[in-house]
This record gives sequence, structure tokens and C-alpha cells, in this order.
Amino acid sequence: MMTSPSSDSRSREREEEEARATSLPTVLTVSDWRDPVIDPIGHDPRSAYVERFWLPVLGPSTVWLLRRLASLLEHSRGVAVIETAQLARELGIGERIGPSAPFCRTVKRCVDFQMARWEEPALAVRRRLPPLAQRQLRRLPDSLRQEHESALSTWLPVDERLVRHGRRLAVSLLDYGEDQAAAESQLVRWGFDRTLARQCADFAGIVVARRRAGAA
Repeated sequence: MMTSPSSDSRSREREEEEARATSLPTVLTVSDWRDPVIDPIGHDPRSAYVERFWLPVLGPSTVWLLRRLASLLEHSRGVAVIETAQLARELGIGERIGPSAPFCRTVKRCVDFQMARWEEPALAVRRRLPPLAQRQLRRLPDSLRQEHESALSTWLPVDERLVRHGRRLAVSLLDYGEDQAAAESQLVRWGFDRTLARQCADFAGIVVARRRAGAA
């Protein structure tokens, strides 16, 4: 069975990320991971949402690492440098940085869950974590799933709720066969600001493209 070039590329990227995660440098450079799709609707790693709902999915050491890195980046204008062993000690998970060390596994978990990625020479980290997807919600206890559903609107400011609404509409329009330009125009006709309509249409294009790539 032949493997497609895109599949080979993704496989190589995963192998490279795993190799980096198992050979952490003694000094870690951390940078912002800017994501125009997630950032407008995401949650600060230090927020109540992340503590309540992401913690059972990511685990405590991963959440604490993301919180610590968010604080470092906030006070260093987007790029921070810290000794890896020192950071591990600050998190209370030892100071070893070898492949089997708890800190190395924690960094790998961040990468595996797409909360961080390697952008040589730095580890780029999300400053805004996305809302939980359905597959992640299924991992929560029933009580937390119900709490997430009932509290979802209260976690989002009014403007972010508008963004979510526009993105859902744009994805639906693309699912019904419209292209991004047509989806943008339709959102404008429904009263959305043109800039927001374009962002929602771009988001929908990414969602649909990823969905199709996953089904291929």
C-alpha cells in the first residue's frame, strides 16, 4: 500500500517532534504560539476554565507547566529563556531532563495535545487554550460534562459568543457547498462586521480542510 506524500510529511513531523521532546536542551527557549483561529476564543492557562475542565484531560503537571510558561512569557514580551532543570524543580517534578524523566514526559504531553510545538530553536506555547472538543469532553466525568454544558456561555464574553456563533454559521455554509467568499458575504448580509465575517470564513475553511484531510 502506497503512502501519500502528505502522510509521509506528517509522519516525519511527528518523528521530529518526538525526537526533540526526548532530548531537551539544558536551557529552554520558550516563545508565543500565535494562532488566529484559537486565540480569539481560547482560555488563559491560568483561568478557571482550564483548571476546571482541561485539568482532568491534560493532567496536573501539564497544566502547571502551561501556567508557568504563560507567566514567563507575559513578563518577557513573548520570548523567555530558562534553565530546563530549574523549571522542572519549580514544578516539583525533579530536575532530570533525560528521555524518561517526568519533565520530559510533561513537555511531550504538551506537544501531543497541541498545546505546544517545536519552532527551532524554541518551544512555542499556546497562551490561549482552546475550548474542549467533543472527544475531550467525553473523557470528563458526567458531572463535569454537565457543568461544562450549562456554564459554557458564562465562560465567554459577549463578543466571543458572537465569534463562536459566526464560526458555526460559516462552517455550516461550507458544509452546504458554499465557498469561503460566499460564506463571508452571507455573514455580512446577516449583519456581521466584514472583518469578523472574513475571520469566521477563514476559520471555517481551516476546519473543513482538516476534516477532509482526516477523512482521506
